[in-house]
Amino acid sequence: MRRLPLALALALSTLLAACAPPDTDAESPIFIIQFAEPAAAEVAALGLEIPVTGRVYVILTRDDEREPRHQLGRTGVPFWGTEVRGLTGGDEVLLVPGAEGVRGFPFQDFSSIPPGEYTAQAFLNVFTTFHRSDGHVLEMHMNAGEGQNPWRAPGNAMSEPVRVRVGPDETGAFRLAITRVIPPIEEVPEGGTLQQGNPPDRGEFVRFVKMRSEALSEFWGRDMYVGANVLLPSDYWTNPDRRYPVLYLTGHFPGRRAPFGYTDEPGEERGRSVGFSEFWRSPESPKLILISMRDANPFYDTGHSVNSANVGPYGDALVKELIPFLEEQFRIIPEEWARVLAGGSTGGWEALAVQIFNPDFFGGAWGWCPDPVDFHYYQIVNVYEDENAYETGTEWVRVERPNHRRVDGNVTSTIRQEMYYELAVGPDGRSGGQWAIWEALFSPVGPDGYAAPIWDRVTGEIDHQVAEYWRENWDLTHQLVTNWTTLGPKLTGKLHLTMGDMDSYYLNNAVELMEEALMGLSDPEPDVSFEYGRKKPHCWIGSSPWRPGEEINNAEFVRVVDEYLRDRGGRW
Repeated sequence: MRRLPLALALALSTLLAACAPPDTDAESPIFIIQFAEPAAAEVAALGLEIPVTGRVYVILTRDDEREPRHQLGRTGVPFWGTEVRGLTGGDEVLLVPGAEGVRGFPFQDFSSIPPGEYTAQAFLNVFTTFHRSDGHVLEMHMNAGEGQNPWRAPGNAMSEPVRVRVGPDETGAFRLAITRVIPPIEEVPEGGTLQQGNPPDRGEFVRFVKMRSEALSEFWGRDMYVGANVLLPSDYWTNPDRRYPVLYLTGHFPGRRAPFGYTDEPGEERGRSVGFSEFWRSPESPKLILISMRDANPFYDTGHSVNSANVGPYGDALVKELIPFLEEQFRIIPEEWARVLAGGSTGGWEALAVQIFNPDFFGGAWGWCPDPVDFHYYQIVNVYEDENAYETGTEWVRVERPNHRRVDGNVTSTIRQEMYYELAVGPDGRSGGQWAIWEALFSPVGPDGYAAPIWDRVTGEIDHQVAEYWRENWDLTHQLVTNWTTLGPKLTGKLHLTMGDMDSYYLNNAVELMEEALMGLSDPEPDVSFEYGRKKPHCWIGSSPWRPGEEINNAEFVRVVDEYLRDRGGRW
């Protein structure tokens, strides 16, 4: 790319405004963003690709308390993004909100930005090129130890926040220099990688492992890693002949956190973790090993531990690679009854799916507030019968579909809004967001190598052919009902679901449909537990067996798992 002299930038701005679509604001300011040479060298030193293919953004805010990049989200501050290619040190990028190829949120152009003082920040999201085994070449952000949050990812870069004034009386261009690169969260060992992070072992009971996955590396066409955060029981070192069952905790990227919030530092516990650490260290605690997975990928902060056409063979990576590796490294009982799963939200769906798709390998699963288990309610959209995901209503009156609500029913965002946010972060499902990973997980591969969208991302029109693929492959209720003769005898008593009946994302509807469908099955009778919390939001995980009227906490849950294993004949 070439540097743009200011006079040329101004001329290009005039041309862009003249060629812009009718709804584009002709008074949009020009942002000229330079990728400083030292920053480019630092990105290259971290092992990322130079010249850069990726996305560059401009973020505006009136709040000076936090960096603009930390204020982004579906209810966050305005920003605009555009694709860049061949970006090297010293190059400049021209970004004009509303111009062709520039996507903004919550405003596509600049006309809705009131005149006044703002803080602006430029940001660069660095992509990696993947030559996948299916023949497609994809350009996506590689996880760099933070999960899949581009605004915090090591190797991505930004400018210093700069005060700007925008309005009809302001002319010219704003220059922003990308000079800061986000450093690794912890030191990368020689010959190592940013992927999945490199947290060091901590204290007596917390261990971290990372391994190269053969299956994922072959699929993605480059070295790919998975990891695990391991919490050992209190007698692990004093009872060297003992072997242990494992509770695998599924869900979002755990970073360098120990399972269930365990810590050696007093006062750091929060929420359901309060009191857990002291209890875990005590002789009375259940003697289990707790393990959470680090499997962030180019789409999201977890691979969901299943084999997907777009995300890759994360199911094989877990069952055939990571778990056998862990069973060699630690004193784990390598038997079906001794492997159980639990997780909430994304992790709730994951725990249930992993159990259903591996009925002989795992001995039970707790799915708390799971992501959609029945696509008649994909959140609040019926992908099989609805025509449009963003709105419903009549010929004359259209109503936006909600995305998130409070327990009193007040809606805080719509599906269209969150989808448009993800489009601005990264088109083609490259946002690192929730809707992107669902499409990547459930959809067939599209003609361009990215996931086939379940609906038009701009209009919301549903593709029912893609929906049928979802039904046959990923609708968990459909999987259970159509395969019950085979699955029923293997899953009886193993599935446990909890859900607040005012789930923030309307996920309770799909769980209720699953319960209704399973209650119609027989031979064997489904022995699946469903528990609902009255007026409870996302993510309610069930009632305490010992404190009536209170939600179960982490210390109590491991006691529940311990009793479950013993009731099913476990001895260790």
